[in-house]
Amino acid sequence: MMMANLTDFLKSKLDAMSASLPYSFPWHRTEKTVCSIVGTQEREVMNACVVNCGSRCPLKCHVVDGKIRWITPEDNGSTGKDHFSQHQVRACLRGRSAKHRVYSEDRLQYPMKRVGKRGEGKFERISWDEAIKTIADTLRHTIDTYGNDAIYYQYGTGTVGYNFNGERCCYRFLSTIGGYLGYHNTYSKGQIECALAYTYGEDYVDHRSLSTEISNAKLCVFFGYNPAQTRMSGGGEVYQIAERMRADGVRTIFIDPIYTDSMLGKEDEWIAIRPGTDAALVNAIAYILITEELVDQPFLDTHCIGYDAKTLPKSAPKNGSYKDYILGSGPDKVAKTPQWAAEITGIPSDRIIHLAREIGQTDPVFFAQGWGPQRQVNGEQTARAICMLPILTGNIGLPGTNLGEEPGNYTYPVPLLPIPENKVKATIPCFLWTDAVTRGPEMTALADGIKGAEKLKNPIKFIWNYASNALINQHSDIKKTKEILEDESQCEFILVIDTHLTPSAKFADILLPDVTNFETRDIIENGYAVGEMGGPIYLSPAIDPMYECKSAWDVCTLLSKELGVEEAFTDNKTLEEWLKEAHEHMRKSDPDLPDLETARAMGMIKRNAPEETKVGLAGFRSDPKAYPLRTPSGKIEIYSEQLADIASTWELAEGDVITPLPEYTAAWESYEDRDTRKTFPLQLFGRHPKGRTHSTYHNVKVLRQAVTDNLWINPIDAKDRGIKDGDRVRIQSKRAYTFIEAKITPRIMPGVVALEQGIWHKTDETGNDIAGSINSLTSQRPTALAKGNPQHTNLVEVTKA
Repeated sequence: MMMANLTDFLKSKLDAMSASLPYSFPWHRTEKTVCSIVGTQEREVMNACVVNCGSRCPLKCHVVDGKIRWITPEDNGSTGKDHFSQHQVRACLRGRSAKHRVYSEDRLQYPMKRVGKRGEGKFERISWDEAIKTIADTLRHTIDTYGNDAIYYQYGTGTVGYNFNGERCCYRFLSTIGGYLGYHNTYSKGQIECALAYTYGEDYVDHRSLSTEISNAKLCVFFGYNPAQTRMSGGGEVYQIAERMRADGVRTIFIDPIYTDSMLGKEDEWIAIRPGTDAALVNAIAYILITEELVDQPFLDTHCIGYDAKTLPKSAPKNGSYKDYILGSGPDKVAKTPQWAAEITGIPSDRIIHLAREIGQTDPVFFAQGWGPQRQVNGEQTARAICMLPILTGNIGLPGTNLGEEPGNYTYPVPLLPIPENKVKATIPCFLWTDAVTRGPEMTALADGIKGAEKLKNPIKFIWNYASNALINQHSDIKKTKEILEDESQCEFILVIDTHLTPSAKFADILLPDVTNFETRDIIENGYAVGEMGGPIYLSPAIDPMYECKSAWDVCTLLSKELGVEEAFTDNKTLEEWLKEAHEHMRKSDPDLPDLETARAMGMIKRNAPEETKVGLAGFRSDPKAYPLRTPSGKIEIYSEQLADIASTWELAEGDVITPLPEYTAAWESYEDRDTRKTFPLQLFGRHPKGRTHSTYHNVKVLRQAVTDNLWINPIDAKDRGIKDGDRVRIQSKRAYTFIEAKITPRIMPGVVALEQGIWHKTDETGNDIAGSINSLTSQRPTALAKGNPQHTNLVEVTKA
């Protein structure tokens, strides 16, 4: 009896201690001692973090009495080594704190249906039978009344790691019942992927150089590239880049409005630039490169289209080349001099000239841009412009070079759950889903970027939301979005499947509790931002599903049975049988893979990228005829006839600009929007905090304590407004306002403020946000070409609250 009491006492103390820390280390030593004292058996189970940070870290779960007590990184047991290219993949503070998400007070426990006004968050508990029947009946009604194209599968990032469970199940199920309205692009990188396809071809992302090529460069120039915060995983880019820069002494220049954690003394120089003006800086650099004959003319002549008159397409106007545009002999008659760019960018002209000469006189140079610069309203132009620097200097296809986008990655080929053909061919830009609710049949290919059809037939009537806080929190102009969703005559039904009661989950009509990744199985790959080391990761359940939670596989199986398509959905296989089949498929091409049970015990199997994949476009550089790009000309298209055609045929909103050349275009709510700046003088953009991946992990209290949320503001701007460090401030845009504490720091340039994105939205009685959610302030007006997310383009005023 005394031993039982002692056991309970020690366990209660352990729970209290571990709950107060972002992760349990070093308390695990104490916990092991307690296990020894009370004779409790500890199990170690391998799983992984599956949120959308770009990498997937293996997590070793230490389980005692059916509960995850603490989490540690994998111990490199797959190789017994820990050196560069076979290093231990150490999870960041988010992954190490993941047990707090499992046992969160926000955890959904059972199916519920809405009983109040949509968005109020008022629900009552129902049975799984009632939930499944309600969803199935509503799907039948939607299909019979409107058609499958009225069912929309919403973009989300909560659990993008699954290959057989999660969203793959949802896609397979919806395709099995006749299809659904899908989306193209992403909130993260829609502009850059859309734009660079016109420069390098549709498959350009497969031809980026790996981050390890930095070691062969003499100079690295990074635009808005911050892997220390956006790629924190120990198996991702940040480790490899830091390791190569330190080991090889590569000179590094960061161009960014803020002094990021990727710098912190590791950089050689920080050049502060106004948000949305990167293309103007590039144009001025190009002016110096051209006038001082520092361009690689042979490369431009043989590998590129449209640099000068020699390679300009016949359809282009006279003096329509890139060289004409830069020198001022083009249609706008403006020379893009350093003095011209200095007024726009805030960078002194002398510094621009020095940077241009350093770039032109150094060989090789590794250029990269993060996805922040393209998340502006002129983001497509920015992305194409930055890539002009490697193009002009011929730093493409050679050791130590890159395409100008983020570095590439080695993706190990893990099979995916097959998805039948979607019979609904139309897709919408993912950022325009609210438009598809309010004016779906008005949306066309020429005006709204619809693909697969000339226009939409129906508005969205049924939203299938799986692990996506983009229904409210991560979508722009939250107040406007809420008004749209509150009108049940427009979108008639919202299904949300998630693990926690997020701001988006409060808008569900039926809310289903999902399992966490620690309660299910899967085989995943090591993400999309992992440099040269990839490989499969095997997820094993550390604990049984809690409460009444069910996986997406189980939910879709129940729905398929209710709708009479169970055999078509499951193919008469259990999830475990699908996983065994996938593993055996991998072993045929990779015979060194161990058996499934051994692989599950190891967690991650590490594989390095083939040598021939490390330098992007190496074949094209050596022989452009033998290895053409997937552009109409087979070459790098500085002047794009496709974009010229789009510019002349699309129906563009006033102020939207699409050009065949990578030009600088001023944007609404930018530094050059002088009318708006009279009232809202500060540029606002979002930052990725270390304590969240987008909005995931926001409800982990210990992370909120370790990584506080605030508005970064320069001392000059703060002094002008009477704001002191730690003051609560009001941030006001054209659309709404929000409140948060101020952090006064010289790490952000004057005239610019930055707010951590992903804070969970919370309103006052007026409907305005009081928690610092940046999407209370952002606009739903999309970018011109990709119809994408412009959430870094905002003008605001900040006052002391």
